[in-house]
Amino acid sequence: MTSIPSEAAPLAATERATTPGLLGGFAWASLSVAIFSGWFVVTRLGLTHNLEVWDVIALRFGEGAVLLTPTLLFGGSRLPLRAWLPGIPLAVLWGAPFIFFVGTGLRLTSAVLASSIAPALMPIFVGMFAWALRGKAPRWVEICGYVLITAGLVVLVRSHASAEGRVSTVGVVSLVAAAAMWAAYTLRLKASGLSPLQATALICFWSAIFYVPIYFACGLSNISHAHSGELLFQSVYQGILMSVVAILAFNRAVAVLGPRAAAAIVALVPVAVTVFAIPVLNEIPSLVASLSVCGIAVGVMLAATPPKIERQ
Repeated sequence: MTSIPSEAAPLAATERATTPGLLGGFAWASLSVAIFSGWFVVTRLGLTHNLEVWDVIALRFGEGAVLLTPTLLFGGSRLPLRAWLPGIPLAVLWGAPFIFFVGTGLRLTSAVLASSIAPALMPIFVGMFAWALRGKAPRWVEICGYVLITAGLVVLVRSHASAEGRVSTVGVVSLVAAAAMWAAYTLRLKASGLSPLQATALICFWSAIFYVPIYFACGLSNISHAHSGELLFQSVYQGILMSVVAILAFNRAVAVLGPRAAAAIVALVPVAVTVFAIPVLNEIPSLVASLSVCGIAVGVMLAATPPKIERQ
């Protein structure tokens, strides 16, 4: 088994034990939620204009690889080349394939629906996978949270169908697949032994290595049709905020809080997206949809309840 340098050890052992560490974990999770929320709106905006899913993937991981690969070669996060291989499964689970599924769901549904299905189902999949693979049964409060999340999503999908006349089955299935991949990623990350920065850099590197050549060889680029202002904005958001800041923040949240808590907190994304989508995309949710999103938020809070709070 490839050994990871000592400086690459997970942060959980040192940070989770203290209250400041926990507060820091929640701060990292909040930062990732803010950027993820904006990403759904920004990406939906790009897909309704001149960009395609293929362009979003290329911008996100191409720029991320350029910015972060040097951290794997120099400094405290340096890794020997043989230790780069554990990044391949992480890139498969949260790299180009993940963005393809989320982007497909965004294009075929709406920002609110897409941001509700993928992040909100993710903590449920985390609980299911942890139970199946590690025998860690969810606590009763987590189960209550999962039930509320599921009920809220069912009502939200039905509300979307009533408003639009139909729901894209392909879009919904793509988002469910993305949620399962995201959940598997959070568990895999915890066991990888990689630091948050190393994991982030490896995801961008391997995604770029496998995807960018195909992107150019198959002529998938539609970037030339985008306006310069739109391209600059998307480049900054996709390539810097999402590929570097958001992934690093989420990885640190997982290291400090653990996979289940971090996954549940990120499921607050649909609440923020619902607010952002009103002025930016003119996607005004119905009263039923708004109540469903609130129900999902309550379920998230229950699913994220730390064990020591539950025992009091």
